[in-house]
Amino acid sequence: MAVKPSSVPAPDPLARLLELSHQLGREERKLAILGEGNTSTRLGADTFLVKASGSNLATLGPAGVAACRFEPLVSLLDENHLADTAVDERLLAARVDPAGKKPSVEAMFHAWLLTLPGVNFVGHTHPIAVNAILCTPHAKTFATRRLCPDEIVCCGTEFVLVPYVDPGLKLAQAIRRSVLAYVKRLARAPRVILLENHGLIALGGTPEAVLAATLMAVKAAEIYAGAVALGSPRFLSSAVAARIAGRPDELYREKMLGLR
Repeated sequence: MAVKPSSVPAPDPLARLLELSHQLGREERKLAILGEGNTSTRLGADTFLVKASGSNLATLGPAGVAACRFEPLVSLLDENHLADTAVDERLLAARVDPAGKKPSVEAMFHAWLLTLPGVNFVGHTHPIAVNAILCTPHAKTFATRRLCPDEIVCCGTEFVLVPYVDPGLKLAQAIRRSVLAYVKRLARAPRVILLENHGLIALGGTPEAVLAATLMAVKAAEIYAGAVALGSPRFLSSAVAARIAGRPDELYREKMLGLR
């Protein structure tokens, strides 16, 4: 007997991106205000959507999103001596609609991150609780140690930590270097990237994974800050962290929560 095609419509990438943006932009979550932060999603092999420059995550609508080609943005990361005006021209040239809004200057790192296996959505925010740590010498310890099991489930056993670089091409290049070093060492893409004195990037296959990683990273930052204030934090060992990351029940829970 022939199988009937599903009557459930395929998820709309734009609708899912807007919902993720609104969730990340909620004022009470203190992740981003005004024009801070940006989001993106893959459309196909050649194109992606990214928040346009100057748009607000909390109120983002279709008009505040730019459709872009991966090229010439991904290849832009191989350039080392481009003037800011030339970078700006490449950003504008990447638009699918030449009359469309200008993509965020951070579209360059979005384009590259969306080429990683399993990454379909990216969310970049400036959480107060996380930045309170990223603006201190505690950043490296916070990035590489774990305090609670659910932090591992939602965020992985480590964060990538990128030293401070001004936003733009140099930052995109620094992110690529740090992520490639992480992948080489751990044989998997990260779920969270921390930018010193700047903010957080979460990546995943679904909007739910991006939101979960972001919110759990914020919770982890609050726990870390509280533990430091009360004395010396008691971290989980690397062996425990690795065991939790590979437990079948945790992997199943990740799947049920839409994190995989």
